Amino acid sequence: MKQTITLGIALLLCATWAAAAAAPPAPKLPAYRTWQKSERKVVTDKQSLFYGIHYIYADAGAMKGYKAGNRFPEGSRIIVEHFNIKGGDTTVDGPKNMVVLMQKDKRQQATGGWLYAGYTAAGKPSGLDPVKNCYECHLKQAADRDFVFSSIADFTVKGAKP
Repeated sequence: MKQTITLGIALLLCATWAAAAAAPPAPKLPAYRTWQKSERKVVTDKQSLFYGIHYIYADAGAMKGYKAGNRFPEGSRIIVEHFNIKGGDTTVDGPKNMVVLMQKDKRQQATGGWLYAGYTAAGKPSGLDPVKNCYECHLKQAADRDFVFSSIADFTVKGAKP
């Protein structure tokens, strides 16, 4: 009985350690509101994971990466703010429902060299699984763009240079 309990505790500790090693804790959400902001994006397909309204924020490193054809330097950070569609009206942002961070980090080999982190509307870590909730989709749909869906065109306003 004692050996069974000891073995059970050891297995639990190993599983906890493996889970912690696989998904690093979310870093503190950076102050991103001064970064380059994209045009407003609206996704009305209710089957889409991105159903709603969102804005992309890119720091200086990420903007260099966008300008280089989606080849991002180490440390580049991209934030996506996601808002609900309120009452079917796509002309007004509904309540914010989440914030997502992508940070170029070559140590994150299991996720294509990117650290993914999710946050609640209030900016608290959401505990999302970076492989299941982020990387698997980015791998399928954006592997040829350094795993980033957006491009420099998302930051281009007609008549202005990004």
